[in-house]
Amino acid sequence: MNTAPAANDDVDRELVRRYLDGELAAGDELVGRHLRRMFNVALRMLGNVQDAEDVTQTAFGNAFAALGTYDPKYRFFSWIYRMTVNTSLNTLKRRRDLVSLDGKYDAPVADVTSESAVEAGDRVGRALLELKPDDRAVVVLRHLEALSYEEISDALGVPVKTVKSRLFTARQRLRAVLLDGRE
Repeated sequence: MNTAPAANDDVDRELVRRYLDGELAAGDELVGRHLRRMFNVALRMLGNVQDAEDVTQTAFGNAFAALGTYDPKYRFFSWIYRMTVNTSLNTLKRRRDLVSLDGKYDAPVADVTSESAVEAGDRVGRALLELKPDDRAVVVLRHLEALSYEEISDALGVPVKTVKSRLFTARQRLRAVLLDGRE
């Protein structure tokens, strides 16, 4: 049996407690433990490095501002994930409000570091950006971040049945975008 997730949760809870007790280095350690994954989620949701950096910074800022309300019976990871996804969705909503007069928003697809990932990742990345934000969120969380249905439920604040339903629909839409080039 894998006890790593529980051990990681305990470390996070201890870091939160230490930070709330005034140990600022514990906050730096919390950020270090989760920054990369939160950035990757924001990047996959938004498709733009600068927006992902802004969202990640905002999500962590909001998390630390509200850390006193964090309930340690829940996973810190799920809590910060939810903040990151919600901040990403809010950014997408603002972006939609800024669509140009011709109805297009040309969000650049994120730079991918490895040559082999560019070809495959670029096409999937563009296809993900064509999905509705709620569809994109469940696909990113399930397939790119490998979260369980329960973890996605916690992160998005919806029932597990809703997660499964959204994921089914999102997969169909993603498949259609990849096969047809458009949704």
